[in-house]
This record gives sequence, structure tokens and C-alpha cells, in this order.
Amino acid sequence: MTEIFGKLFKKSIKKNNIKQGSIIKGKIIDIDHKNVVIDSGLKSESYIPIEQFKNSKGKINIKVNDNIEVLVDNISGGYGETILSREKAQKYKSWLNIEKSYKKSTIIKGTISGKVKGGLTVDIKGIKAFLPGSLIDVKPIKDYSELENKKLEFKIIKLDKNNNNIVISRKAVILSENNFEREKLIKDIYEGLILEGIVKNLTDYGAFIDLGGLDGLLHITDIAWKRVKHPNEILKIGEKINVKIIKFDKEKVRVSLGLKQLTKDPWKNIDKKYPIKSKIKGKITNLTDYGCFIEIEEGIEGLAHISEIDWKNKNINPFKLFNIGESIKAIILNIDKKKRRISLGIKQCKPNPWIDFNKSYKIGDIVYGTIKSITDFGIFLKLNKNINGLIHTSDISWNQNSDIKKKYKKGDNIKVCILQIDIEKERISLGIKQLTEDPINKYIKIQKNNTFIKTKIISIEKNIIKVLVEEGIKGYINYNSDKIKKKIKINNLIITKINNIDFKKRILYLNIYKKIKKDKYNKKNKNNNCFNTMLEAFKIAKLK
Repeated sequence: MTEIFGKLFKKSIKKNNIKQGSIIKGKIIDIDHKNVVIDSGLKSESYIPIEQFKNSKGKINIKVNDNIEVLVDNISGGYGETILSREKAQKYKSWLNIEKSYKKSTIIKGTISGKVKGGLTVDIKGIKAFLPGSLIDVKPIKDYSELENKKLEFKIIKLDKNNNNIVISRKAVILSENNFEREKLIKDIYEGLILEGIVKNLTDYGAFIDLGGLDGLLHITDIAWKRVKHPNEILKIGEKINVKIIKFDKEKVRVSLGLKQLTKDPWKNIDKKYPIKSKIKGKITNLTDYGCFIEIEEGIEGLAHISEIDWKNKNINPFKLFNIGESIKAIILNIDKKKRRISLGIKQCKPNPWIDFNKSYKIGDIVYGTIKSITDFGIFLKLNKNINGLIHTSDISWNQNSDIKKKYKKGDNIKVCILQIDIEKERISLGIKQLTEDPINKYIKIQKNNTFIKTKIISIEKNIIKVLVEEGIKGYINYNSDKIKKKIKINNLIITKINNIDFKKRILYLNIYKKIKKDKYNKKNKNNNCFNTMLEAFKIAKLK
């Protein structure tokens, strides 16, 4: 009887073409805590360890009477039983699917199972595949933890079954999807279209937005109506935002995007809303060496230049006076709608000391002040009302050759005359020499008509001889003869006569009469700058 059953079994196996490695179907007839019993219609029932039926979470999703596929590991074991494998059947089937996917270059699904050197391992239905770090995404990924245990799509780029080596790429799938979406988007895109995108990257000049296969540039100036230092003030990588297509170049496939264009332009009626000289209250948003930026309302900022912060100090350091976020009052000075610029004044919210000074003093008044500094062009004086005035070098002394740095020093309290008050330019001109009478006026008063005077030559130039009449008084002698030039030298004393007077330039125009010889009379009177009028007239007459 046993021999007959053996012959029938072999005949059945041969008929069904069952051999070691074949995939056959079996029926689950029992499940215990160690094994799953399978009836495959062969010589005997088979016991398969229950671990081969557990999924990645350790759970068993089978029950009695389920039909499953198994692999024939051994038709007749050492004890006469048939050895089957559920695990090997699944791997065999997985390999068939992998080979098919590789040949046809189709997408296959797998689960990220762990991290290895150079990339990640992926479980494709029980088969381990290698995903290189460079093929995970189209952009570099620093943190792989977000991908662990995720089921994703891949493309097989290398397959070696003998060495159990599979290399896959997720990047190829993303690029393939992007190319399809990109082509579709390029056909449908137009200027003015509003799309949803994902912030892909942030730079100093803007943000790159992924529109779904096509990247667009959101320039920093198109992020918000207000001034933005860096895109990260408003945007975050990975954030979903709506953007507007403001420019599209089909040939170069370049897309310019706008975010602020989705809201109303606050500059539209800015000049009507904030008339010139109107007072506003804003918040300081930024400080620079040249001034401070003040937000008047959302999207509207103005600049208060350092020259418009304080009436008295023109070289103010904004960082020492203000803090970002501080509330402050200012006056609208100017609005440039085209350039979207607003000039603000902070000092205009305070009393103007120049107007106050002009109310208290007038031109010609004598005042006292303290020397703040001495420069090559004059002396700066601190006056009443804590404002500064300037004594120009030309208004310090009637004698232009005097050394002001020897005569005056910082901290001196001196008396001056007010020459000019310019409220608009915020300038006060002062004078010291105006406290005394002009020497030339005084000199002319005591001179009689046709008076002969003795002068000293201080320079000889082309057609002009410059002479010193008295301290602070100069004279010009016009000549056109080379003979005169040959006969005279610098420091010579000559007798002259007044021909004309230029009171504005403070110059006496003279005619030369005679060179004075070095005689006894001159030695006795060498320190005298002026001859007795009658004596000089007598000598001239005698010489004739």
C-alpha cells in the first residue's frame, strides 16, 4: 500500500511540474504560537515558522482556510516531509516585480528602513535596496530622520540579482514628475495668474518658489510694500504661499513672482492721505549712520535724515538717540511717489531756535559768545539759545595778515557783532572787526585833498605796484613803463598821491610821484609812515 502511494505521489508531482524552488499554492489548516500548518496537496502537511508571516509591525494578517503562495524548499526532507517557505516565496515574487520594473523603467514602491554609510536602505517587499544620499531628492537633505519608515516611490537604476545588489533613485521619480508638471504649467501659465507655491530657498535678493515642477523668483522688492532687509523676515523654507505671476519669459522659461501685488498698494493716494507739513506718529523700524526709518503705516516707511533730527547738531548718531520699535512723532517734508520715498523731519516737531534767535536779536546787535572751535576759515562761536555762529576769517580783523590762532583760543568768551541771520540756511554770520571803525575810513577823514603820502612797496606785479599806506590799509599803483619797474624795489619808500578810493574792496588807488632817497631825514623818521603835508609839498616844489 505504501509503495502504491509513493508511486502516485511521484506521478502527481511530475504531472504538476513541481520541483524544488517552485511557487505553489497552499491552504492554511492550522495556526499555533510557533507554526502555521499548510496543506499544499503534496506528500504531507508542512510546518512554516510563524515569524515568516509577521509584517514590519510584528502583526500576523492571516487566518485558517486562507490560500497563500509558498516556495517549495525541499520536496522530501530528511523525515519524509515537504519543506515550504513563505518568506522565500515573497522574496521570489518581489524579485520578479523588481526585474520587471527595472526592464520597463517603471516606478516601484518601497519603505525607508534605515540609514547606512552614503545613504539609506529601502525595503521593497522584503528585498533590501540601497538609496544613495545624492539620489534621495533634487536638493541636498541634511536630516534623513523625516524619511524613516515612509513609503515612497523609486526607480531602479542598477540591478545585480546574483550579488543581491539593487540601487534605486527617488530623485529620478521627482524629476520625472516635475518634468510632466513643468510642461503642463508652462502651457497654462500667464501674467496675472495667482498660484500656490512652496518656498524652496531664501537668498539675500529674494526667494525661490516651487510652483510644482517650475521655480519662480520672488524678488525681495516684491515681497512686501514695506522695506525688507532679508526674505527670512517674512518667509520660511517649506512654507506654502500664494503668489502672482508678474512676468513670464517663455523663451528663457523665467518666472518673476509677486507677493505684495496680492494686496492693495498703500502708496496709491499717499500724498492725499499725508499732506506736506502734516504731523504723523510712527514706529522706528531701522537705524543707519545717515538717519532712521519710520513706519507710518503697514507698508509705508519714511526716512528722517540726520540733518532733520536736531536743529543744532548736524552730525548726530541715531544709534545713541533712538531704539528700534520706539514710537516717535515727525513731520512730512516731501513725498516722491515715483521713487516711493518719504522725507520726514523730527526736529520740526520742536521749536526752531533760529526763529527764536531772530525774534530776540537783529543785525548790528552786539552779543557775547564762547569759542567752540577755530578752523582755517574762521571761528565757531556758541551763542545764546545754544546755537552756533561763524566769524569768517575776513571778518576777524581789518588786518588780514593777523594770526587768529595766536590771538584766540577755544573756550574764550568774546564780544561780536551780528552781521546776518539766515533762518532758512540756519546760519548766523558774526564779525569782530565790525566792533571798530574801518581804518581806511578813519584815514580818509583826516586826509586833505591833494595830500602827498609816503608808502612802502610790498609787491611788484604786472602793471601793478602794491604798497602799504598804514597798518590795515593798502594801495595800488598802476604803471605801464618798464623804466619805473627798473628803478624801484620791494621795501622802497615812495611818495604817492591818492587818485581814487574803492571803499568796498578797501583799496586806495595811488599815483607815484617820487622815490625817497635814504637821507638823514629818512633815518630820523624811519618809523614814521606819514610826512607832514606842508613839508612834503615844499620838498616836491623844490625838486621841480
